[in-house]
Amino acid sequence: METSPVAPETMETEAINDLDDLKRKMKFSGTVIKTTLAGAVVDIGLSVPGVVHISQLSAEPVNRVEDVVKDGQTVEVWIRRVVPKKHRIELTMIKPLDLEWREIEKDMVVKGKVVRLEKFGAFVDIGAERPGLVHISEITHDYIKTPGDFVKEGDEVEVKVLSVNRQKRQIKLSMKALEEPPVKVVKVKEEKPIKTNKESVRNAPAEEEPKEPPTPTAMEAAFREAMERTGEHPEEPTTKPKKSSGQNDEMEKILSRTLEQRRK
Repeated sequence: METSPVAPETMETEAINDLDDLKRKMKFSGTVIKTTLAGAVVDIGLSVPGVVHISQLSAEPVNRVEDVVKDGQTVEVWIRRVVPKKHRIELTMIKPLDLEWREIEKDMVVKGKVVRLEKFGAFVDIGAERPGLVHISEITHDYIKTPGDFVKEGDEVEVKVLSVNRQKRQIKLSMKALEEPPVKVVKVKEEKPIKTNKESVRNAPAEEEPKEPPTPTAMEAAFREAMERTGEHPEEPTTKPKKSSGQNDEMEKILSRTLEQRRK
């Protein structure tokens, strides 16, 4: 049965006591003890030798096994599959991926290397079949005009898997998801204080006090008094018939006496 993947490090055969201890992607150094049309048999220091199929000799197409390996040659191999019941170990000379498609999960955090920059983002090699894309909006919380403003090719970065599409062979990554989001400063508008009733009354325009009628002059007072003695009211409309010359003479006399009395 297939076992869970581990980091491809060269293993010491002394640490392996049973076939069940073998894990996928374990790395061994072995010796080719036999070649066939179908592949090569490699001794990796265990009780059971491993088999490398012709398709696993190289990433490039192979026509003849002898074109790649020969008897007695030392080769590096990785565990591809183990079938303990059949005492069978399948090996590969093609370095396995650090992350296979079935091993990539959403929200997992991995380390990778920036391998290409585009206007829309950065491609990061995380050890999968193909690099994942960090969109420019997922590089940092700050505004950047181009991905090159923040990273460059060859940079070692830590990313979080946002999504994986195994059918389309697409991996979406994020760098800013591992950063602390910036604290937003909310500006509070200062509101103008509402005037109270007292302030409104205080600021309201003062009402004008009624003006007292002006004090009449001596001439006006004498004229009014003379008019009253003759039986006329000073405010009556002047639609009455004109006075005779006698009445005018008498009014002038009264007016003169009134003024003399006021002077005394």
